Amino acid sequence: MPDADWWRALWPDPVTVLVEMGVRHGMVVVDLCCGDGLFTAPLARIVDGVYAIDIDPAMLDRARALVAAAGSTNCHFVVADAMTFDAVVPEPVDYVFLANTLHGVPDQLGLARTVVAILKPEGQFGVVNWHRRPREETLVFGQPRGPRTEMRMEARDVAVIVEPAGLSPNRNVEFPPYHYRAMFR
Repeated sequence: MPDADWWRALWPDPVTVLVEMGVRHGMVVVDLCCGDGLFTAPLARIVDGVYAIDIDPAMLDRARALVAAAGSTNCHFVVADAMTFDAVVPEPVDYVFLANTLHGVPDQLGLARTVVAILKPEGQFGVVNWHRRPREETLVFGQPRGPRTEMRMEARDVAVIVEPAGLSPNRNVEFPPYHYRAMFR
């Protein structure tokens, strides 16, 4: 997991990012592969409930600290594998949020099916990911960042993965300088 400072340099206002992706008050949201909580703490401020899921207990501890520092109490932290997280979330959810992870998932269609299994009938899946640009061109603090170039995927590639699982593209939004946001229903 990269240092939190360079994520925050890329995205200084995660609340706006989430709202623009359709996250709203009243929702229950899964922050899948939440990492250090960059989006978890803002989610907890916006929605009624958050399930922060990560396979790394140390990352969940960092996310928990951010949420606690923000004074939120509506977040459940769960150590779980992304492929089977639906077994540990006890209710259907309104939204599953996944940032900077899908490109590295070995069974991407399987993950999309797991997302569909936990979503309410009108639920949404929001993906943030790196554009397919050479890693050498995606600099943060003067250093190449992000996954290897060959792992990167465009929003249309994500659609090809998630549509067979039963989701339809809703909209795509640029997320400068190096990312996009893809939303599915």
